[in-house]
Amino acid sequence: MASVKRIIYPPVWLAIGVIVQFVCNEYFPIASFASVAGQMIGGVILVIGLALLVIAGGLFKQADTDLIPFKNVSALVTTGVYRYTRNPMYLGMALVLLGCAVTVGAASAYLVPPIFMAIIHVRFILPEEQMLRELFPEEFPAYCSRVRRWI
Repeated sequence: MASVKRIIYPPVWLAIGVIVQFVCNEYFPIASFASVAGQMIGGVILVIGLALLVIAGGLFKQADTDLIPFKNVSALVTTGVYRYTRNPMYLGMALVLLGCAVTVGAASAYLVPPIFMAIIHVRFILPEEQMLRELFPEEFPAYCSRVRRWI
């Protein structure tokens, strides 16, 4: 498999997304839907996203496989939250961005989560899936047939 240099890892893309959302809220809100209820709902979504990140990361640690994409892959994790989504960490990051968008209330901030998901899909998910097919030629296709990529 050809190695592609990935300098910007998913948590950095997440941080960039959050920054862009706050810039959108401040300078390009288009329309604003800010409310206390929105902030509470956004906060709940954000916490769910963070919890998903922590739980999925913990499962990687238990399996003694690296959290950094494409590094030291030693196990195919299919238990816990991985029974419901093949990418709970990426889903958690997308939920953090969605929670931030709901919290800030700017319509333009809602553009960030789908853009983040598209970037992650092309730069990480598709190449990771190819790598996992090569590393786990029987287990990974069977896992893919049982579990969806996102939700």
